[in-house]
Amino acid sequence: MIGEHPVLAAERRALERWCGGDPSGFLELCDAEVGYFEPFRAARIDGLAALTAHYEGLRGQVRVRSWEIVEPRVVEHGAVAILSYRFHSVAESGAAMRWQASEVYRLDGEGPRLLHTHWSLLGAEVA
Repeated sequence: MIGEHPVLAAERRALERWCGGDPSGFLELCDAEVGYFEPFRAARIDGLAALTAHYEGLRGQVRVRSWEIVEPRVVEHGAVAILSYRFHSVAESGAAMRWQASEVYRLDGEGPRLLHTHWSLLGAEVA
């Protein structure tokens, strides 16, 4: 494929907004039945309404000076694409964070729709 995979392009656009404090880019990608894991919550969030409520509590609070998607990989299987990557960011405060992300997208005529997202923090830098 020439150019960036549509799933990675959609993720990159959503991250650009997220890093400026706007979670709507991800919310607009989500399927109504989205599932969501992050390291700061003990339980999975189920459904777009619950994820919207969670993200609204974060709106305007995330401010990232620089960020990078590292080693993205998209694997398609039928009408599903799995995106995985490492995410490195530096907040406006100067704090650096390293994450791992796995995203499951549905592929159809509407464009990529996020079905499941899982973010985890990396502790020490590993090879």
